[in-house]
Amino acid sequence: MKTAIIYHSQTGFTKRYAEWIAEAAGADCFDLAEAKKKNLDVYEAVVFGSWACAGGISKLGWLKSNAAKWADKKLIAFCVGASPMESPEVEKALKQNFGASELQSVNAFYCPGGLNYEKMSAPSRIMMKLFVKTLQAKKDKTQEEQEMVKMISASYDIADRKYIGPILECLKK
Repeated sequence: MKTAIIYHSQTGFTKRYAEWIAEAAGADCFDLAEAKKKNLDVYEAVVFGSWACAGGISKLGWLKSNAAKWADKKLIAFCVGASPMESPEVEKALKQNFGASELQSVNAFYCPGGLNYEKMSAPSRIMMKLFVKTLQAKKDKTQEEQEMVKMISASYDIADRKYIGPILECLKK
C-alpha cells in the first residue's frame, strides 16, 4: 500500500515516530510544510502525526480539512504527548479531538514522547514552567499530581518503537 507519513513536530518526538513508521512501512515521510506542496492523490494511505499539548493536537485541522476528499484512502492520525501510555487522559484527549463520525473514517492513536525543554518554543516553555510552578504551589496535591510535578519538572524521553505497532497493524488491514 503506497503510504505517506506526514508529521508536524515541535521538539523532535513526533518526527522520530514518523520516521520509525515510514521505515517500518516502507512509506514516504514528509514534514507538514513539505506535504502541503505535494500531490497526495497518489497515496492509498495517509498517516498524519503531530504533538499534543493540553489535550489538543497541533495542526489536526489540516487532516480534518482534507479527510472528505480522501474518503477513498486509509486515514490514520497519531499524536505524541508527554503522558505515559497508561494515563487515563490519553483516551479522553483522543475523544476530545475526534468526533464519533470522524473516528469512523480516521484511525487515531497515541504515542508517548516526553518533554524537551531545550527544543520547545519560548511560549510553550513558559507555559509549561508556569504549569509546573502552579502545580508545585498547590496544597494537598493528589498522588497523581505529585508524580506529575516530578515528571514534568525537567526534560525526559519515554518514546519507544514498540508504540508504533498498532499503527503498523492498522496499515496492514
